Amino acid sequence: MGVAYSVGEVDHLYTFFVQWSPDIYNKGKKRRCKSCNNVRKKCHNAYLVDKEVNGINKAFRKTVSKPKAAKKWEIITVKDSRRRLSLCSSVESEVDDTEYQEDDFPVLSHESQLLDEYHLQKLVAHLPPRTQGYPWQLAYSTFIHGSSLKTLYRNMANQDSPVLLVIKDMHKKVFGAFCSDPFRVSKYCYGTGETFLFSFNPDFQLYRWSGENSYFVSGNLESLQIGGGGGGFALWLDADLYNGASFSCPTFHNAPLSTHEDFIVQDVEVWTVQN
Repeated sequence: MGVAYSVGEVDHLYTFFVQWSPDIYNKGKKRRCKSCNNVRKKCHNAYLVDKEVNGINKAFRKTVSKPKAAKKWEIITVKDSRRRLSLCSSVESEVDDTEYQEDDFPVLSHESQLLDEYHLQKLVAHLPPRTQGYPWQLAYSTFIHGSSLKTLYRNMANQDSPVLLVIKDMHKKVFGAFCSDPFRVSKYCYGTGETFLFSFNPDFQLYRWSGENSYFVSGNLESLQIGGGGGGFALWLDADLYNGASFSCPTFHNAPLSTHEDFIVQDVEVWTVQN
């Protein structure tokens, strides 16, 4: 059974089909005017261009991601880096800590009677870079060579390396000095700004060169002196390495290294850093 449509409805329906299927329903019809065709072509071309641009933009967005935030660089020590790596593996951290301690501690030619691991750990951290990684040689020890400043000088006659002087007094206090040059008899002061004083009294104390004067080290057959300029030496030892004294002085702006300004020496060691 057919459906009846009015003339107006038929015209609307025909217009609809013509718009959606112009290739079928426009056959045999009059051709549109050139202006209409041009407008239509321009709209179609604009649509294609817009479509291509949108496609390019989408592809560009996919290939070009947002720039990553700049990494913040940080200078860390070998110890800090190993600590961070230890978070990944507790087993590896134990190995790394052992390796670090072995690398950090110097190789001693003899067992020290005055320095333990705590002393070495503190001292090594403050030694000049040029001494790092080299073995320590025991150049003089009252325990081995007896108490004599002359013997100390004689044992260091052929040395040309920094030295570490370590003293223990009768009050069991450990202190001393790192000197950039080996001890010798000299009319004038010698040494450089690498020279420093230290004490374990009981906490570790370090006194570096103040820059106020250059009275680093001086010595004769009667005594050995380190620091000075203020009426007293930072460290003084007699010819028998028995009596000693330590005062505050401008060279290092130090406090007395022992609990008493005048002290009695129990033992002395002098270590050289051999390269």
